[in-house]
Amino acid sequence: MAAQLVHNAPMLHIALYEPEIPPNTGNIMRLAANTGSRLHLIAPLGFALDEKRLRRAGLDYRDQATVTLHEDWQAFCRWRGTRRLWAFSTKAQACYSQARYAPDDILLFGPESRGLPEALFMDQPDVAPVRLPMVPGSRSLNLANAVSVAVFEAWRQCDFEGT
Repeated sequence: MAAQLVHNAPMLHIALYEPEIPPNTGNIMRLAANTGSRLHLIAPLGFALDEKRLRRAGLDYRDQATVTLHEDWQAFCRWRGTRRLWAFSTKAQACYSQARYAPDDILLFGPESRGLPEALFMDQPDVAPVRLPMVPGSRSLNLANAVSVAVFEAWRQCDFEGT
């Protein structure tokens, strides 16, 4: 998918590792289009990109979002290069709001049913694990909601670049 909107400045990247639920990805696609973020989907996906539920959730934003499909984690890592990677996980100790985000950073989120595998972020020197705070006894937030919270904090720290 190619974007119709062109941004000259570096923008945030949203990466979804093996997403499973089409409406969540469609909502995140819409978020990416409206914030100027780039969306990266890391296969395997739990749905087809042309699935009706994905189209419905993305509404008319699908053509405005820059979406890249990576065939697997290794392909994503090759694309990533030296970009900073923030891994969002309930297992992380650092709070997402304590991070200092910059344009061209990557915000990485795991699949809805199981979250990010710890091997992708724990004890990885070039990955910064962060979490969204929740009250005790909470398991997780909806993926689209979690991505929205994180993207807007990172974008705020970048002075809403691109608006």
